[in-house]
Amino acid sequence: MKAAQIEGAVPARRLGRSVAAVVAGFVAVVALSLATDQAMHMLKVYPPWGQPLFATGPLLLALAYRCVYAVFGSWLAARLAPGRPMRHALALGAVGFVVSLLGAAATIPLSLGPVWYPVSLIITALPCAWLGGLIHGEPVR
Repeated sequence: MKAAQIEGAVPARRLGRSVAAVVAGFVAVVALSLATDQAMHMLKVYPPWGQPLFATGPLLLALAYRCVYAVFGSWLAARLAPGRPMRHALALGAVGFVVSLLGAAATIPLSLGPVWYPVSLIITALPCAWLGGLIHGEPVR
């Protein structure tokens, strides 16, 4: 019996497509976030790169578009998934959770802004991913 025929085994091609779906969602979120950040810096909504930002309004704006992009990226991961779209959306959410956690650990000691902002990125990672999977059309179970 081939390994792919064993219950629960995932063929290499399908695994590659799963990884590619999650990576595509991640790249979309990062690219959109960085492009919007750059536009906000150029429009002087945000201070120059590397300078602290403590103003609540611009931070709420950043949180809002990051949540929209996280939902979109999770939808994209679900859309490109070879199967089980919600799992792919949530896998991207888990990646976002870990990246946000590491980002918070790295930036909070630098006092570049209020602690609530990086914490809010951690808190919203999985709900945004779930919403992206839900929008894709995955049934709620």
